[in-house]
Amino acid sequence: MKKALTAIAAAAFAFAGLSGTASAENEKFVLISHAPDSDSWWNVIKNAIKVAGDQMGAEVEYRNPPTGDLADMARIVEQAAATNPDGIIVTIADFNVLKGPITDAVDKGIPVITINSGTQEQSEELGALMHVGQPEYDAGFGAGKRAAAAGAKSFVCVNHYITNPASVERCRGFADALGVELGSQMIDSGQDPSEVKNKVSAYLNAHQDVDAVLTLGPNSAHPTLAALRDAGLAGEIMFGTFDLSSEIAEAIKAGEINFAIDQQPYLQGYLPVVILTNYARYSVLPSGHINSGPGFITKDNIAQVEKYAGEYR
Repeated sequence: MKKALTAIAAAAFAFAGLSGTASAENEKFVLISHAPDSDSWWNVIKNAIKVAGDQMGAEVEYRNPPTGDLADMARIVEQAAATNPDGIIVTIADFNVLKGPITDAVDKGIPVITINSGTQEQSEELGALMHVGQPEYDAGFGAGKRAAAAGAKSFVCVNHYITNPASVERCRGFADALGVELGSQMIDSGQDPSEVKNKVSAYLNAHQDVDAVLTLGPNSAHPTLAALRDAGLAGEIMFGTFDLSSEIAEAIKAGEINFAIDQQPYLQGYLPVVILTNYARYSVLPSGHINSGPGFITKDNIAQVEKYAGEYR
């Protein structure tokens, strides 16, 4: 499977060279995410679609619900489909909310690639060409195995976007790897940094036996790290997080965060633009889905990726 996925990714990059020999067709694509304006993690994907658009000679528009409201996102999908773009790239933040708008776009003949949130099975049910992303349960399970190997038995999963079902799968995978049923260990932290910090501090005070922390991205990792520092626990408790930022990279080097789970979001933005462009021009398409992650960034390999954190990683 891993070799097949590598071949698919290699083929997609080869397509970039193929398209470079053709005249630009000025295809128009729209990437729609579920992220609020405040979520800087998506800057990597914005950079990726800019690079891919420039290379392909295509126009790629990024759209999102400013506050992260999924009903608003569904309307954005409908609006994008109404403009008849050459392709739509979209996250499956909530299958039930987005099923109607996405399948309507597919029924109109608009090629759709799903990315980031959601599963490969959901992508197929929606009629999308493929899914480019990270299997979230598997990523959480892999993180949990690392925690278990370090001797962790009790944990807290800091979920800053609990309305997205994929986030729960991350926590569930972590719990299953530890052999623990997921329950109150997953806290709905919200996205306000002060609120996240306060909720984590309160949980740690009430659960003195916690020996592992999992955060689901920089929005929760940064304030959680602050809470651990205030409690004198930074570097003393097993701490893993999803995604990377410059602050997370520094904490990994300092031994305060054990690992970051890298879903390589650059590929989630870049590859769909390359693939859709070649599909529009030559009707060529890789066979199968593409797993962009998970990879694990630790103190051993952080030097290789930190200079690109927040920009391309």
